[in-house]
Amino acid sequence: MPSLIASTRQSLLCCLAVVACLTMLTASRPAHAEAALVIEADSGKVLYAENAAYPWYPASVTKLMTAYVVLRAIKDGRQTLDSLITVSPIASGQAPSKMGFRAGTQLTVDNALKMMMVKSANDMAVVLAEGLDGSIEGFADEMNRTAQRLGMTQTHFVNPNGLPADGHVSSARDLAILARAIIHDLPEYEYYVHIPAIKFGRRVTRNFNSLIGRYPGADGMKTGFICASGFNLVASATRNNKRLIAVVLGASSSSMRAYKAAQLLERGFSGNGLAWLTPSLGTVDALVPVNADPPNLRDDMCGPHRKRQQAPESDDDNAGTVAAGEGGVSLFAGLQPSQAKAAELLAAAPSAAEPVIVYTGPKRTGAALIAVNAADTEAQTPKAKGKRAKGRQKPDAAQTVAAKPDAKSEGKPAAKPSRSASAKPTADKPAAAGDKPKASPKTAPKTAAAASGSESAKGDKKTDARKPDPKRTDAQKPAGKKDGKTDGKPVTQRATDPTPHS
Repeated sequence: MPSLIASTRQSLLCCLAVVACLTMLTASRPAHAEAALVIEADSGKVLYAENAAYPWYPASVTKLMTAYVVLRAIKDGRQTLDSLITVSPIASGQAPSKMGFRAGTQLTVDNALKMMMVKSANDMAVVLAEGLDGSIEGFADEMNRTAQRLGMTQTHFVNPNGLPADGHVSSARDLAILARAIIHDLPEYEYYVHIPAIKFGRRVTRNFNSLIGRYPGADGMKTGFICASGFNLVASATRNNKRLIAVVLGASSSSMRAYKAAQLLERGFSGNGLAWLTPSLGTVDALVPVNADPPNLRDDMCGPHRKRQQAPESDDDNAGTVAAGEGGVSLFAGLQPSQAKAAELLAAAPSAAEPVIVYTGPKRTGAALIAVNAADTEAQTPKAKGKRAKGRQKPDAAQTVAAKPDAKSEGKPAAKPSRSASAKPTADKPAAAGDKPKASPKTAPKTAAAASGSESAKGDKKTDARKPDPKRTDAQKPAGKKDGKTDGKPVTQRATDPTPHS
C-alpha cells in the first residue's frame, strides 16, 4: 500500500511538472501570432483584449511617439511648427517609405509632421528627431523617458521611425496608453493623426490608414509594417460622444488589419448584451505585462510562399502614391457573410477630401503657397516630346524631390548645347563641317527645344521622321543619310540629358 501511494504521488508530481512546462511554453508566446485590443479613450476601460500584453515590434506605429514628443516640445515652447529643420545625410539615407529629399533640403516642422504621419516617411521622422534633440540617439532617449512617464512599461525605442532594430519593442497595451495620451494631452494638435491625404506638387498620397474617410467616425491614428511585426494599426473612432481606441498587431495584410480594427470598433460601439456575465477586464494600464520575446513573423509576412511579396523593411506593404478618390472596393473581397457589416463600412470609396498641400522651404501662405505648389508641380511634370515650354525655369533644388544618383549633370541649363559636342564632328553633325546654320531669333528656341526633347523622342514608334520638316534647314539633316530614311530616329541625339528627372 505505501508503495502504491508513493508511485501515485510520483505520477502526480510528473503530471504537475508537465503542466508547468506547458504553461511556461504557452506563456512565452501568444496563442495566435496576432494581438488585438479595444478600449474606451476617456476611461481606459478594456472592452476586449487578446495577447494585448505580449511584446511586439511596433514598426511605424513608433511614429505616434515621435509625433507626441515633438508636439509636446512645441506645446512647452521648445520648438515651433514653423521652425526650419534640415535633411541630414543620415535622414536622406533611410529606407522607404520616405519622401526622398536631398541632404541639405530644409522644411518646416509642420510639413515634416504631415509627411511623416500620412506617407509614413522614415526620413521625415529622423529629420524631426535630429531637429529637436540633435541626433537619433538623443531623441530615442527622450522617447524612452516619455514612455516610462506614461506607464508604457513594455516599450523601448531605438529610433524614431520603427525600422528594424534590436530592442525596439512595444505592445498593444502600451500603444493604447500612448494613443490615450495623444488624445488627452495634445487635443489642439490631434489634426495630425487623421489627415486624409497630402499633395506634394502633382503627387497625391492618401493616408495608409484606410479607415479614414471610410469607417464612420474614424479619426486616427497610425499604421505600420515590417516583416517581423506583420501589419499593425492603432485606430480611433468617435460616435455619439464616445471615443474608442483599437489596436491590431500582426495582421496578415493591410486590408485585414483595417477590417479587424473596424470589427473591434463595431464591437465596442454596439456593446454586448451579455457583458454583465463576463468578468471585467479592468483598465488598460492594469493589464499585466507578459515577460517574453516578441514573435518574429518574418517568414509568414515576407517568405517565398507569399503570393504578393512585401518590401522587407518598408512601411505599409509597399503601398504607393495614388490619385485622390481611388476606390477600395476590392480590399475586402472574399470575406464571409457573417463578417459583412464591418467589411461593408470599408468597401466604399473614401469620402472626397481635399489633400493638404505640403512643400519644402519656409512657411508659405496665400499666393506664395499657390506659387510653390505650382513650382513643385512643374518640376514633377513629364517633359513634352520634342518641345520645351517657353520660359520654363529650373526649380529650386530645395523644393525638388531627390533625383536619381546618376544624374551627374544636375543643375545645368537644359536647353544649352554642349560646346565640346559642337566642336567635334559626330554622326549627328551636318556633313559639311563649315556649313553652320544661322538660326533667326524666332527659330532659335525651337532648335533648343528639339535638342531637349531628343531623349524622350527616342524609340517612340509614333514618331514619323520620314516626313520632311519644312522648318529644318539642310544643315540640320543627319550626315550620310537621305531625307526620308532616318528610320524614326530623332534628328539630333545627345549622350545624356542634363535635365534632372525627379
